[in-house]
Amino acid sequence: QVQLVESGGGLVQAGDSLRLSCAASARAFRGYGRGWFRQTPGKEREFLAGISWSGGSTYYADSVKGRFTISRDNARMTVYLQMNSLKPEDTATYYCAATFSGSSRDYYSGASAYDYWGQGTQVTVSS
Repeated sequence: QVQLVESGGGLVQAGDSLRLSCAASARAFRGYGRGWFRQTPGKEREFLAGISWSGGSTYYADSVKGRFTISRDNARMTVYLQMNSLKPEDTATYYCAATFSGSSRDYYSGASAYDYWGQGTQVTVSS
């Protein structure tokens, strides 16, 4: 079964760091770009970061640029989101997603561009 599985969420204090992982269950995701989004109740899913299959292109939302870093290890079919200097407003459910094509920030930032989504992992930042 083709799926994405996020891990690494948890409860942290403001100023702490977390690294989220998104593992792909199958080589079927070879060639796919990936993205990270987050969502809080009652709000739309918010784009955070995207990365091309090669890892050569990365894209970030202005709200997290400089604090979050996306990276990938294709040998492990895993994408990471390093989150530093976390704030209470970063509290959300974080999702990773996979898209087969696209090469611009506008493309990666649109949730509708993605073909597969993970189940999400909760991140809670206390003040």
